[in-house]
Amino acid sequence: LVNLDIPDDEKGYELDVFCVPKHYEEDLDRVIIPHGLIMDRTERLARDIVRDMGTHHIVALCVLKGGYKFFADLLDYIKALNQNSDKSVPLTVDFIRLKSYCNDQSTNSVKVIGGDELSTLTGKNVLIVEDIVETGKTMETLLSLLSEYKPKMVKVVSLLVKRTPRSSGYRPDYIGFEVPDSFLVGYALDYNEYFRDLSHICILTEGAKEKYKV
Repeated sequence: LVNLDIPDDEKGYELDVFCVPKHYEEDLDRVIIPHGLIMDRTERLARDIVRDMGTHHIVALCVLKGGYKFFADLLDYIKALNQNSDKSVPLTVDFIRLKSYCNDQSTNSVKVIGGDELSTLTGKNVLIVEDIVETGKTMETLLSLLSEYKPKMVKVVSLLVKRTPRSSGYRPDYIGFEVPDSFLVGYALDYNEYFRDLSHICILTEGAKEKYKV
């Protein structure tokens, strides 16, 4: 399993090297993963997924809301592979919401919204698309819930996996980047719904945590 490791002491990039929305300039410490790098890595993940799962119909299950941006970009790359190679894979999509967050603490309660339609996944190859795995407990909860519906195969792709002592040890099948245990925002990673409109993945300042607190 290959993933790109962003070290704990990664200096990242100054904000003025890239385009960052003016309304967030005071709130961000630095850019840690520029948008172009996210896209290049996503393209490669798409190729690996099609190689491993591409012999059967795939149901891509998007974990909302965070995962939607990564989900859309990943599916665009899978579609491009479908159109430009001799082997293509039928693809359908479904959406699920998991609620386990309030402010910057991952709470332990996980609520699945939209779970009643999961019965349609019986006998299917399911690709769960997530933006970030932190403790891994949310994903383990979802996987045990899914197993009750007896899908044929389940693979998980997460753009980010956080190195944290709180981790349950769970690792997705496909990982974009392994990142430090900092509070990250941007590219659809939000903080209380803010920062979804930021293209790069950045580290949030301590002051911003206070400013955007619910």
